[in-house]
Amino acid sequence: MMAGEMSVSKSYDLVIAYRIYPGISKIPPVFSDNKLKLSELCVISFKEALNNLNFKIYAILDNCPAEYIELFKYYFPKDNLEIISLPKTGNAGTFGLQIQLLLEQNHSDYVYFAEDDYFYLPNTFQEMLSFIKNDDVDFVSPYDHPDYYNLELHNYKYQTKKTLNIEWRTSGSTCMTFLTKKSTLEKTQKLFRTYTRNNYDASIWLALTRERINDISFLFREGLKNKLYQRILLKAFFFSPFRFFYGKRWKLWTPVPSLATHMDSEHLAPAIDWNKLFQNSKEKLIFSH
Repeated sequence: MMAGEMSVSKSYDLVIAYRIYPGISKIPPVFSDNKLKLSELCVISFKEALNNLNFKIYAILDNCPAEYIELFKYYFPKDNLEIISLPKTGNAGTFGLQIQLLLEQNHSDYVYFAEDDYFYLPNTFQEMLSFIKNDDVDFVSPYDHPDYYNLELHNYKYQTKKTLNIEWRTSGSTCMTFLTKKSTLEKTQKLFRTYTRNNYDASIWLALTRERINDISFLFREGLKNKLYQRILLKAFFFSPFRFFYGKRWKLWTPVPSLATHMDSEHLAPAIDWNKLFQNSKEKLIFSH
């Protein structure tokens, strides 16, 4: 057992750092002109995804009006909730605070980084927490990103594991919404903290998983002609050059079918009728009506 793990009091199944801001950066499939309603829709799904788990949630409000404080107070019991209101801090700053909060807490071995624009299926966290207890699972994302099927960057041989409801696959990268262990975060925090210094999420993940970055054929075939791949690979090399050649391959796993989707109209997770689910959840909106 690691030293960091020995000090953890397992009073919660999960500790969450949920960051939210009042702007809309993508084009969401619903409420594209109303972030408060979009936020409530996502919060409702998040609460249903937690189901009966015993959790603690840090709500990091980045330059949010008072309505967002009331939103979290409405949906989460005060004993489970800690609200942190910040002046305008930005994406990198709030991610850095997530790392700090999740490393400093001693309530759970399991920690979750949450962004505000994800819609979840019920019981998502029971599925993820059960799966991460496998020995070779370091990180778990709830999102089956459509890029896995559309980009050459993700065209490689991957491993799979089946549970009762999900087929899990290893993935090279994901977004900044994910589950891990506190002990794993302690070992990888240095690389994650480069996100606060303008590193890309994809570059961080590829450096951790080492997918593609040590594939000489890919580097010369695609890396030299695709400008997006060039930027991702150059960032990965700049912030972690040694990982192109050696180091632990951390395993990131993603579900098929997806357990959640990014609320980006162009990148909804495949194989699920999300619009039907959004419409059903719209009927549950109470706070922002």
